[in-house]
Amino acid sequence: MRFSSVIVLASFIVSSFASTAADIKADIVTITARINTLDTSITAFAVPGGTLTQALAIHNNAVTLGTALDKGTTDATNVTPNPVSPTDGRAILTALEATETTISRALTNIVARKAAFNALPIGGIPALVKQDLANLSASTTKFEAALIAAASADLVAEATAFKGRVDGYFAVAIAAYA
Repeated sequence: MRFSSVIVLASFIVSSFASTAADIKADIVTITARINTLDTSITAFAVPGGTLTQALAIHNNAVTLGTALDKGTTDATNVTPNPVSPTDGRAILTALEATETTISRALTNIVARKAAFNALPIGGIPALVKQDLANLSASTTKFEAALIAAASADLVAEATAFKGRVDGYFAVAIAAYA
């Protein structure tokens, strides 16, 4: 009796940590919304004339996006089956590729606002942006790696190319704040 209870408990614990392709797709919907919110807040920061409140909104939106990326990483790391089916993998990659233009624009615009961040009456905002960029880059890299590890073989090259482009956008933005 005890042995069967242990088996049931162990299977419950294992299944509670597993995720599905549907979980990853839901994560990407959330991540996309967070990317759009961050992009909107960056665009709203006027050059010149942006406010400290707007700068802090950018920071808060970056943190929220990082949290969503981290959840996506956990789900992609624990997905079953692994690799995901080619159909699910294609849907996941297509959804990610749809975010590329917004990611590129947001990172280009954050670079274009560096002087305006420096002009704020309270110092330290460029350092905060630099830290946010580093954190988002790290979370993005982990998410990308987990997705590539869960991708079917026919999608690995395309997913890796997407990763390279997005990582490149981050590298440019991080270098601007170095």
